[in-house]
Amino acid sequence: MELLTADQVHAALEWPDLLDRLYAAYAGDFTMPQRQVMRLTEEAGNHDAFALLPAWNGEVISVKAFTYFPENPPPHAALHAQILMFDRQHGQPLALVDGISVTWWRTAGISALASRLLSREDSKTLLLLGTGKLAPFLIRAHAAVRPLKRVLVWGRNAEKVAAVLARMSGELPGISFEAAESVEAACGEADVIVGATGSHEILLRGDWVRPGTHVDLLGNHHADHRECDTALVTRAEVYVDTFLNCLKEAGEILIPMAEGAFSREEIRGELADLCAGRVPGRSGPEAVTLFKSVGAALGDLATAHGVWQASRARNFR
Repeated sequence: MELLTADQVHAALEWPDLLDRLYAAYAGDFTMPQRQVMRLTEEAGNHDAFALLPAWNGEVISVKAFTYFPENPPPHAALHAQILMFDRQHGQPLALVDGISVTWWRTAGISALASRLLSREDSKTLLLLGTGKLAPFLIRAHAAVRPLKRVLVWGRNAEKVAAVLARMSGELPGISFEAAESVEAACGEADVIVGATGSHEILLRGDWVRPGTHVDLLGNHHADHRECDTALVTRAEVYVDTFLNCLKEAGEILIPMAEGAFSREEIRGELADLCAGRVPGRSGPEAVTLFKSVGAALGDLATAHGVWQASRARNFR
């Protein structure tokens, strides 16, 4: 069994190849039970958790295990993850893959894959809400699927915004990078909006988003929080990464449902439906599309499998 580190993950993956791998995984046959997120204590105010995300297809079985300790003091990270992968035919262990790096790649990959399927092909301006470690991965992934000319970055910390702009303008000199001072104003200029924040307050409102925009929301994993208001959900053509997980964890969907303003039947499909052609994408150039994701094990499987295959290929050269 191989032990594959974060450095090996980053060396093995590239855009847009990962997008094609994710598309094939979601378009194919697979099994993905509901992920299990278990609180480690019932103590009020403590959110320590342990989670398991299993999936399998005709080639491999994988399970991602992660711990989430949001109150960890430095230098301890809040999140730790590993992915264990087995051969589907005989069941033997194949690899233990660093889960944090895989999560960055697959989360950005799913976001950009949804854009490939739902945004307008002529989308040129991306608005990114969030300046965390995922931000560079999201920008690179979205630049691989649409002819981006401009990226607007919004965050509460001006220094973090500046750091993202400096880093990405050096990597992608053909794109103009700017700080978004106002989310409302930036929404009026964006073709694609990506929400990647841990905000417990609404950041996006339906009347701010112009016709033809694609909105991707991935930052919130709580049933009682959301990155957008009800008006955006009821206005948009809504898709999710998985029904199982989103209808348990996605406040963007669950709160409008609880209000009686939106229903499960109004969700047009999940990512696998889009990839397999079972549901259509956007209805026209003026439609607003919304993709909500909370993370799914199949993306981890496809990404980790690609890393393992790349490692094997290098070893056989």
